[in-house]
Amino acid sequence: MTEQVPPTGHRGDEPEEQSETADEPTATGVPAVDEVLSEVDGLDDLPLEEHLPTFERVHESLRAALDAPSADQPGDPA
Repeated sequence: MTEQVPPTGHRGDEPEEQSETADEPTATGVPAVDEVLSEVDGLDDLPLEEHLPTFERVHESLRAALDAPSADQPGDPA
C-alpha cells in the first residue's frame, strides 16, 4: 500500500501556518506607493465589477509615482 499525501505537502491533520502580518499591507516608505497598496488591499470590500477600474486607477497612480522626479535623483545634465 502507498500512503497518499495531498499535493500541497500537508497531511491535513496539521493546521497551516499563517503569517501574522498577512492582514497588514507592506509599507514601502514611499507615501504615494503605500497609498496605492492600501487601495489594492481594500479590493475585498468592493464588488467584483469595481476591481478593473480600481486596478486601472492604481496602475496610473503607480506610473505617476515612478515617473515623478525624486529628491535622490540628480538633475538633468542638459
